[in-house]
Amino acid sequence: MNCESINPLESLSVSARQSFRSIIDIAMVEAITSYEEFRQFINSEELAIVDFYADWCGACQRISPVFETLSKKFGTIKFRKVNAEEQKQLSQELGIRVFPTFVVFQKGEIIRLKAGPNPIELQTLVQNASSLVA
Repeated sequence: MNCESINPLESLSVSARQSFRSIIDIAMVEAITSYEEFRQFINSEELAIVDFYADWCGACQRISPVFETLSKKFGTIKFRKVNAEEQKQLSQELGIRVFPTFVVFQKGEIIRLKAGPNPIELQTLVQNASSLVA
């Protein structure tokens, strides 16, 4: 049996499945899909953290739920993700060579950067960044 044949939502009613999917959609950190969107996002007044990842990166997939959880816990910070393979211009411009890489921006400037999938280091990065929020 392969993973695609298992659907944990099958046993739920149609309305329950729709409710569950809408909760999941709301909870997900949004992806940035263009260079212009990225520039607009990081240049706002709010503190921002971006997860640069690649679809093929197993470590990125493992730490993604941690990033999602932190986005809910630290509501004063904006969280987004960028598929570095799809947004190569951004990756090259910022010198992203390791996945995942988490970058903290404030008013368009890089404040902190953390490469690698260590959940404790990611949490520390976010906690330290939250202390910058006035």
